[in-house]
Amino acid sequence: MNISILLMEQIIQLFLMIFMGYLIVKVRLVKDEDSKILSKIILYLIIPCVIINAFQVDYTMDTVKGLLLALAASVMTQVLLLIIISISGKLLHLNEVEIASVYYSNSGNLIVPIVTFILGQDWVLYGCVFMSVQLIFLWTHCKKIISRESSYDWKKIVLNINMISIFIGVVLFFAKIHLPEIINNTLGSVGSMIGPASMIVTGMLFAGMNLKQIFADKRVYFVSFLRLIAVPLLALVMIKISHLAMFSADGNKIMLIVFLAIITPSASTITQMCQVYGNDSRYASAINVMTTLFSIITMPLMVMLFEAVI
Repeated sequence: MNISILLMEQIIQLFLMIFMGYLIVKVRLVKDEDSKILSKIILYLIIPCVIINAFQVDYTMDTVKGLLLALAASVMTQVLLLIIISISGKLLHLNEVEIASVYYSNSGNLIVPIVTFILGQDWVLYGCVFMSVQLIFLWTHCKKIISRESSYDWKKIVLNINMISIFIGVVLFFAKIHLPEIINNTLGSVGSMIGPASMIVTGMLFAGMNLKQIFADKRVYFVSFLRLIAVPLLALVMIKISHLAMFSADGNKIMLIVFLAIITPSASTITQMCQVYGNDSRYASAINVMTTLFSIITMPLMVMLFEAVI
């Protein structure tokens, strides 16, 4: 089946999960503010399980070469995009929630289910490379602007459970250490909740909003355009010019995984961070839902463009 169609099916499933979160609030089973607890579980438990589990693969030279290629593409695109978006943000008068929503993709929540669904479990590792690089930016740059802190607290960054998980995963991989099957299966089971849990949080927050006001807000559409059209096009140009796909027999697939990570909707982690650090979580959630809705169309189109260009 065509990759674009498979991708559309996966996004529709995730959007239905948002509706479930919306529904349980509307029927008054829970309150929208109850999502804050679930947000903390996602940030500090589920995402670390995803990272460690992803690195539990066999050490081979082909895998190492693929990891280095994914790392090079991830660092290149994310550094250049951060510079471009930071400069553009000042020119376009974007606030901190808008800048974070334009720059940070929902790769942490979507890349695992999307890559598994489209390419298979063996390719998830390369998606987690992008996710790991983005996590470093999330807990440095993003945390700083969302929390409105004047400086970085490097101790908190280094000791953050997500950063520790990246370190553990990399060490286990290069040391060729496989965790006991019961532990690895547990990590995998908990990590598999990342997509549904994140979408449910978004739906719960969405239920507490004024829908007419959201869909009437032209600013949300503008931010969605930047996140789903402008950023992917910039990334596609970077990948094309870099010629990184030529450095491996699997180069095209690895570049596709990196590109898939970039073209996802705005990160639901932004909403969760806004909740934890007291920023505008409702606005962040509105952008997340709007970009998720539009991504049903934009992501398949961007993948078709990728296949035509790369």
